Amino acid sequence: MKESKTISSTSTRRQFLRTCGLMGLGLAVGSVVPSVAHAVSRPGRDSMAVTRTLPLMGTFVAITAVHESRDLGEEAVGRAFDEMERLIRVFDRHRGDTAVSVLNRDGRLSGAPAELSAVVALSLSLHSLSEGAFDPTVAPVVDAFRRRAAEGLSLDLSPAAMTDLLILVDARQVSSHDGRITLGRQGMAVTLDGIAKGYIADRASAVLSACGAKNHLVNAGGDIRACGSKGPGRPWTVAIEDPAKMGRHPDVISLQNGAVATSGSYEVFFDHSRVHHHIVTPATGRSPRTAVSASILAPTAMEADALATAVMVMGPGQGLAFVDSLPGRECLIITATGAQLSSRGWA
Repeated sequence: MKESKTISSTSTRRQFLRTCGLMGLGLAVGSVVPSVAHAVSRPGRDSMAVTRTLPLMGTFVAITAVHESRDLGEEAVGRAFDEMERLIRVFDRHRGDTAVSVLNRDGRLSGAPAELSAVVALSLSLHSLSEGAFDPTVAPVVDAFRRRAAEGLSLDLSPAAMTDLLILVDARQVSSHDGRITLGRQGMAVTLDGIAKGYIADRASAVLSACGAKNHLVNAGGDIRACGSKGPGRPWTVAIEDPAKMGRHPDVISLQNGAVATSGSYEVFFDHSRVHHHIVTPATGRSPRTAVSASILAPTAMEADALATAVMVMGPGQGLAFVDSLPGRECLIITATGAQLSSRGWA
């Protein structure tokens, strides 16, 4: 498989960062039915913190909103969850009636939802910026691993079988213009799992702000978007997940207006040794092994989500240099040997 063209100019990075900012803006919020919170606490004398947790996107999503009114806080949280569920019906490629599944089935999609077009556009931009490390067209390889694991077959594909799959992996064959998305080769498919969850968390955050809950935290299974604070002089506190699941958090950070996302080999894997997992190196079809997790600090959860995947593919050395070249973005990488490596401005 040919390597993607190297793009490292300052103008390209500025264009990418500007695109991220534009796509982070929330769209209009429709009317939804308010939900009931699971827990309520009092973070400040004049405000209430409303928290609710739901199983969504294969994980648990928790939203905490701080508001002067308990009822309005509950309504804001309910509207945010309804927006998330609406967007899941756009991006879930495992359901046959979603926009992404139709695109993968037919190889093209006319009248694509604006949300899908936006996320595809950022995916293609990040593919260029990361020199191909982030590639939404790795779906055929990931699906082959998942299918063979379910059937009890070896995940070590023959060179010929892997070559046939890698022909379908090339984001440069994807075009998106005026609501029409096209996959350039028959059999191609996209997976937006490495970016859409962050985008959905951002949109939930936009809904909360629009409903008057300016101070809130959205935790979508490790993709976290924070706005404001949980109380006067009390920023949100986020613990970076321990890849070994032993409860020893690599770091604990304070977060006010921004996002953090972690991608790791421990999240979804297809064999007990975790050699084959959901993150795939586009050039080889193999899962990266030099890092077990990458956590990214960025202005939006969508960007943090995608950059975390790219850094995992790049590996520690290249990944750190890549993030250091992006102003306002930071990372913490846990290597396969347990070492912790951080970018220059990590908190």
